[in-house]
Amino acid sequence: MMGLSWVTDAAGMHVLEAQLRSADGVAILRHGMNICGLLFLWQVFSHCCPPLLLAGWSAALIGATAIAIGLDRHRRRANNAGVGPSDLRRHALGALLQGLVWGACMGLIARSGQTEQLVALWTLVSCIMVCGAISYAATPFSATAYLLPCILGLFFMFDDGGQLPLRALATSYALSLLAGCFIYARTFARQHSTSAQLAEKSEVVSLLLREYEVGGSDWLWQTDALRRINGVSSRFAETLGMAPAELEGASLVQILAGSGWDNGRFAAGLHSLADHLKRRESFSNLVLPVEIKGQWRWWELSASPRHDENGIFLGFRGVGSDVTAQRESADKIAQLARFDPLTGLPNRSHLREVLDQAMETARGRSPGCGFMMIDLDRFKAINDTLGHQIGDKLLSQVARRLRQVCDAGEFCGRIGGDEFAVVLPHVADGAVIPRLASAIIGALSAPYQVDQHMLHVGASVGSALSPMDGRESEALIRSADLALYRAKDDGGGVHCAYEPQLHAQAEERRQLELALREALEKDQLHVLYQPVVDTDQGVVLGFEALVRWTHPQLGAISPVKFVPVAEEARLIGPIGEWVLRTACMEAANWPDDVRIAVNVSAEQLAHPSFVTAVVSALAQSGLEARRLELEVTESVFMGEDMGALKVLDQLLALGIQLSLDDFGTGYSSLGYLSRTRFNTIKIDRSFVVGASKNTAESLAIIRAVVTLADSLGMTTTAEGVETEAELQMVRRLGCKKVQGYYFGRPMLPEDAARLFPAPQRAAIG
Repeated sequence: MMGLSWVTDAAGMHVLEAQLRSADGVAILRHGMNICGLLFLWQVFSHCCPPLLLAGWSAALIGATAIAIGLDRHRRRANNAGVGPSDLRRHALGALLQGLVWGACMGLIARSGQTEQLVALWTLVSCIMVCGAISYAATPFSATAYLLPCILGLFFMFDDGGQLPLRALATSYALSLLAGCFIYARTFARQHSTSAQLAEKSEVVSLLLREYEVGGSDWLWQTDALRRINGVSSRFAETLGMAPAELEGASLVQILAGSGWDNGRFAAGLHSLADHLKRRESFSNLVLPVEIKGQWRWWELSASPRHDENGIFLGFRGVGSDVTAQRESADKIAQLARFDPLTGLPNRSHLREVLDQAMETARGRSPGCGFMMIDLDRFKAINDTLGHQIGDKLLSQVARRLRQVCDAGEFCGRIGGDEFAVVLPHVADGAVIPRLASAIIGALSAPYQVDQHMLHVGASVGSALSPMDGRESEALIRSADLALYRAKDDGGGVHCAYEPQLHAQAEERRQLELALREALEKDQLHVLYQPVVDTDQGVVLGFEALVRWTHPQLGAISPVKFVPVAEEARLIGPIGEWVLRTACMEAANWPDDVRIAVNVSAEQLAHPSFVTAVVSALAQSGLEARRLELEVTESVFMGEDMGALKVLDQLLALGIQLSLDDFGTGYSSLGYLSRTRFNTIKIDRSFVVGASKNTAESLAIIRAVVTLADSLGMTTTAEGVETEAELQMVRRLGCKKVQGYYFGRPMLPEDAARLFPAPQRAAIG
């Protein structure tokens, strides 16, 4: 600001140029005042001052003014281009010369004139100082150079001792002018510095906007107060496929409406845009469809109203972008979120939405809406044997058949896995659901051709009807699920409608599961032992360990009731391992030739740590491996899973005996016997009862099993022998071992020990 240091920033240069332009703008005032002061001196003081003195002073004033004008002329000729601090200093030099001339004037005229003329001189000097302060206000260095000699001249003008108050007043006046110049210069510099920064930022913004408009994916747009497009940007016109001249002055809403402008069918987003424009309010991220040359695109617009300095509304200015790709992507994501990608059917959440809407519509009507749950029978076996790829193709065919069976008013979808569902928004009569269920079971049970495989699956259906079976969608789904559960329990391939007792049974099952978990934690389970006897000699060869449960409040609970619950609740593994450990610990106290048989489920065999658990049970009890017999059913071989066979081979390698339980009642494949070296085949009681009644089929099956076992080096155990006649019959047929109530019911460990001969019991004791 003073010109005493180098200026390096653009804002400083802008202020410096502004200072010099301001000083140049009022230079004519300063020069005019000098001329007026010169004429005033000749008019007032020519009679008291020597003419030669006045002439010399006048020449000095004219010379100083000429020098000042000369110093500034070169700079002004270059239009102040490239000015620097040195130009301020040269400008101050011209001011100093003029200030010195006027300071000398005060001393010379005061000494030559009369005291009464001193007032006239002070009047002239005060005017000169005010004029100088005004003309040099923007350049404080020049103002200082001009006023300081004047202040010094005041001391010579009021040099009389009696004029001390006048000198003090005049000096204060001059210093006040100088201080005013500094205050003004500071304000001047701040204003122009701010203006320079704003101009720079405005230039940057303009540059960014130009680059944004040219290279960006978005564009700028604006309208006038009548909602007509003006100031059309090239990007905006290019996006619409029109020339800027065509868009200038056109209605924004009409352009965006496209062909809808003629027929009056506007998108909701366009209505929203028109409302915002009408109310003159800002909006952002407004998405609307726009027709461009017959194709629909999605635009996102944001804008704010424009006003002039008087608050008059000028229109809108905003930014727009084409979000068609993002919209299509969002629609695709929404499609994936509501539809199953494999079958193309509505997924669980979409089904739930439709069911909620249907129940709301049917509220107060009876019957209301229906809900059906469908589960494929035997699908898991196909998935396990042929792989998930074949299973997925099968599910796709199932979905196509389900679509064909359902009418337009029936909404079908996939819940997940091999479960499907159908929503019936309006059920006219009670026969609609059974008729549709029968059609679904028939359609889905027909053979499927998948690649080179001919596949057969069935379908089970459970249904529920509002409001009787549930007034809310969650309750209706639960009811249909319970009905489906009942259909699966009935063997599958059937339709079951919900009945109130199903809920009671499900609740009883749930309570039973909770109680069973508690029983496992609180040791409420116990093991009973049923003897296995030699058919010819009648001596005890071993025992089968059977788990039993006595509830503190409910009493004894049948295994037929709690074992299926344990299997569903994935408790059969922990229970089976506990039975194994308990039985091994008890059998370790028996004679060395007595075995213990323990049932093993398919879930236990599938567990990676099962073999380790068996080894641990043997080690902790001290029981020899040859005395442990594990009983498995044919179900462990389903699914073509070779893992179970490997586990059985590992158990055989340890010296453990294997028994195939319930042979002939399950899948009855002789291939199982060739895959694993079983030690014993157990004949189910149903065949024993049939043979005792001379049923030819039962007799033939027992003979065949005995012959097969003998040829493979296995023994046979007949289960469920309860009478002497049944014992004699199985003995004649060749069974080596028998088990049943005839020899003893499942008994406590101490009762089992009494079956041993007295010497053996003494050894045990």
